[in-house]
Amino acid sequence: MQAQRVAFGTSGHRGCAFENSFNEWHVLAISQAICQYRKQQGINGPLFLGIDTHALSEPAYASALEVLAANGVEVMLAEKDEYTPTPVISHAILAYNRGRKSGLSDGIVITPSHNPPDNGGFKYNPSHGGPADKNVTGWIEAHANAFLENGLQGVKRMPFEQALHAATTHRNDYLNAYVSDLGNVLDMDAIRGADISLGVDPLGGAGVHYWGPIAERYGLNLTVVNTAVDPTFRFMSVDWDGRIRMDPSSPYAMQSLIGLKDRFDIALACDTDHDRHGVVTRNAGLLPPNHYLSAAIYYLFQHRPKWRKDAAVGKTVVSSQMIDRVTAKLGRKLYEVPVGFKWFVDGLLDGSLGFGGEESAGASFLRLDGSVWTTDKDGMVPALLAAEITARMGRDPGEIYLELTREFGEPAYDRVEAPASPQQKQRLAQLSPQQIVSTELAGEKIETILTNAPGNAASIGGLKVMTESGWFAARPSGTEDVYKVYAESFRGQDHLRRILAEAQTIVDAALTAPAQSAGLPP
Repeated sequence: MQAQRVAFGTSGHRGCAFENSFNEWHVLAISQAICQYRKQQGINGPLFLGIDTHALSEPAYASALEVLAANGVEVMLAEKDEYTPTPVISHAILAYNRGRKSGLSDGIVITPSHNPPDNGGFKYNPSHGGPADKNVTGWIEAHANAFLENGLQGVKRMPFEQALHAATTHRNDYLNAYVSDLGNVLDMDAIRGADISLGVDPLGGAGVHYWGPIAERYGLNLTVVNTAVDPTFRFMSVDWDGRIRMDPSSPYAMQSLIGLKDRFDIALACDTDHDRHGVVTRNAGLLPPNHYLSAAIYYLFQHRPKWRKDAAVGKTVVSSQMIDRVTAKLGRKLYEVPVGFKWFVDGLLDGSLGFGGEESAGASFLRLDGSVWTTDKDGMVPALLAAEITARMGRDPGEIYLELTREFGEPAYDRVEAPASPQQKQRLAQLSPQQIVSTELAGEKIETILTNAPGNAASIGGLKVMTESGWFAARPSGTEDVYKVYAESFRGQDHLRRILAEAQTIVDAALTAPAQSAGLPP
């Protein structure tokens, strides 16, 4: 069945054990495919392996190690079997590879991110430390599926205990390496000096034991309000659809932390693998990701004097146009790319991108000296930046965003989903601007129709339609039979609702047009 094959989305292969879309065979096949990819590419340094707190992560970790050890891969496991956030793996890869031309390292993170408790996930980060691009994931996917089709023939494996004690299996102090380096990406002295009270809810995720050492090392007034690790995540309030998700950008999932906003100057949260951030302030409550990204960009590019003068601002095509307006005010170049953090990797590596952020609350930015910090999303550093902003500006990020709206207008933003068959999703991903027959959107003339991102000309796997004061983007989900519509208006909620309604009409018309005339698969 198609649903039971290995399929890499923007953040690796994810699935559910109950639906056979993530199981032991998947893990074994992907792990062997990665071993072969490493061999083909001449990657023979250590592989940094990390896991989150989902129930499926530990058995998947055991299966992966059995294959990696049997293939003679030098594997770095966390000391004391500690959970390891995604950005910590990226940080470890980059730290190891710094100055090296050969013997390079790479990494695996076993996580389905913020997805429900019954999900599992498997991510590969090559030697650049960030998410693998389509060429790499396509190669791994094809080879993993070949192993599945052949009943795992050719997959090397040894018993777990033997793999654990193999000469190639080593322990690594991920936690202290990452925590001790934070002062090189954030102004920890300013945060400590301002004595800002911080509340942190790790949402039962991989960074649960990182926050205490961060507070201790830097003398922060930081309280971890929830130290529970429970694979059922029963302490979570349910998301908008009644399911449990550890999504720090969802007001539904963040109910408990929002309820604590009066106890702390700033309250912070991260998702299960700690690559997404959530920021709660006393006055604004939970800041929508686009609001916080706008405030963070506005602050960073005025308080990082050692960054390159031509360092650009990276955003995805579905992020707020407020970022465009802030970037123009700062006199910086905007680098707008398709959805997926992989598009920011090269820019963060060479310092030509000061910041890369996604509307789904994923971001990373450069060290104070303008060199690379991580090339994958880091939930902890952008979260802590909220405290630095408050310390240095005397105003929290919510107040700064409010000031930005007074200057640039106040956008209304939303995202909805609509059903789409696999065939319709394929057609949406291949649409051309010529297939959109509408000339107006919500009473305004359509100015631009994009199917490629302005920053790097890469296909956005859907389309973006823009008018003077609003826009929408539609793209197929990588994992579900739906397409997602993102929309924004600088003319208020009513205008936004019109954009969303008309967007679905425009997309549905394009999807139901005769396939032959569109030159697309029926």
